[in-house]
Amino acid sequence: MSILVDEKTRLLVQGITGGEGSFQTQRIIEYGTKVVAGVTPGKGGTQILGVNVFDTVAAAANETAANASIIFVPAAFAADAILEAADAGIPLVVCITEGIPVSDMVMVHAYLKDKPTRLIGPNCPGVISPGKCKAGLMVGDIHLPGNVGVVSRSGTLTYEAVAQLTSLGIGQSTCVGIGGDMLPGSTFVDILQLFQKDEDTEAVVLIGEIGGTLEQQAAEFIKEKMTKPVVAFVAGATAPPGRRMGHAGAIISGSSGRAQEKIAALAAAGATMAPTNPAVIGLTMKKVLDEINGN
Repeated sequence: MSILVDEKTRLLVQGITGGEGSFQTQRIIEYGTKVVAGVTPGKGGTQILGVNVFDTVAAAANETAANASIIFVPAAFAADAILEAADAGIPLVVCITEGIPVSDMVMVHAYLKDKPTRLIGPNCPGVISPGKCKAGLMVGDIHLPGNVGVVSRSGTLTYEAVAQLTSLGIGQSTCVGIGGDMLPGSTFVDILQLFQKDEDTEAVVLIGEIGGTLEQQAAEFIKEKMTKPVVAFVAGATAPPGRRMGHAGAIISGSSGRAQEKIAALAAAGATMAPTNPAVIGLTMKKVLDEINGN
């Protein structure tokens, strides 16, 4: 099994005719994902990469039975694209776009509150269930099908952790980049809940970073509800307070946002902490799995 995406995913691409949209759609198709439609207002009735383009998400969903959307729409229009997908009843929306104003995301969160649509992102690398479906930017070749889930705020560190796991022969069930913005559509807890329920996910790698309290919330869930081992790493231990480090959400505005606070919370909750060097995330997971299997 896997979470969020699998062989049954029927993906539509919002912004498919743009430069980034068409480039990434080609790679998504090459990975084997079923891309059933594209959406670009004003270009309905055309084709790109062999995919039919529609003017609206509603029309695309009605015609193709799409059940997931990935968004490559400029930041100024991305919030509207998310809402359009939700209005069309798309159950999973993956928003790659970065730079969406926080005020727009506040509105999106309020709008999605009572709707069945799950949002991943924005400002994220997407989701992949290795060997089954890719809805994101990641290079498919570094992934290996298996039983370790990965959830991360950092796209780059996701790739690094996955490459380490694969090199050690440790496959992944699903890898989810929740994004580095201040208001992600899905939190660590949201994804950990899915991994906890997934029969084929035996352990989880969690990669956090400075800023906010998402890691502390994850720690509470791990302590109270998680029965599967979690290996955690928190980036930004040397970041100075008040200075944003890369992601919009990676800024320390209080003691709770510091890496040390997050590391302490996760460790106290029972997560196995990878040392401050991200190069040993894979080896840390291998050690945990070896102990479970009696090796």
